[in-house]
Amino acid sequence: QVQLVESGGGLVQPGGSLRLSCVASRTIFSTKAMYWYRQAPGKQREWVATISSGGYTNYADSVKGRFTISRDGAKNTVYLQMNSLKPEDTAVYYCKTVISGYDYWGQGTQVTVSS
Repeated sequence: QVQLVESGGGLVQPGGSLRLSCVASRTIFSTKAMYWYRQAPGKQREWVATISSGGYTNYADSVKGRFTISRDGAKNTVYLQMNSLKPEDTAVYYCKTVISGYDYWGQGTQVTVSS
């Protein structure tokens, strides 16, 4: 079984930055893509970014140019660097991986962008 634990959320002013981390309980990064999603109050969970096992990245249009996803296999960790944050980025952020067709989610970390 895989456990994913997110951290790094918090309260930040518009235009600020945060870096989220997601640590996996066992080594999966060498073969699995990793995803970041977010869910704002009253809204559906939405995809934010993907990093493949080979390091290829893809982003939602709403965060392209502001967010960067990366991974460190030695630390079993995937990161989401978030710059130029906007109030509409406020949400609970989740990391996810898929193993044998099953989605594994972390518990989420709250990001609040407000002055």
